[in-house]
Amino acid sequence: MRLMMQVLIPVDKGNAGVADGSLPAAIEEFVKAANPEAAYFHLSDGKRAATFIFEEKEQAKLVEYNETFFEVMNAEICIQPVLLLEELRGNLAR
Repeated sequence: MRLMMQVLIPVDKGNAGVADGSLPAAIEEFVKAANPEAAYFHLSDGKRAATFIFEEKEQAKLVEYNETFFEVMNAEICIQPVLLLEELRGNLAR
């Protein structure tokens, strides 16, 4: 299943994570584990944010992915399934 994971990092934890290297390490750990097809880094409500698009068949792995950002960055995480336009068109054509 294709998933979109949005990560919102509190400013103080993000600042500390940049200073001590734990933020880039957490991102690299997640990227290595989930192998996202897309990764976007942006601001949301004045906080560091990231959006990842990736495929995952094993729901239990989501715990592993979340913990990377929960433990290190005290992040807020939202994960939801997403479709490509072609997939949506195929479903609507039925």
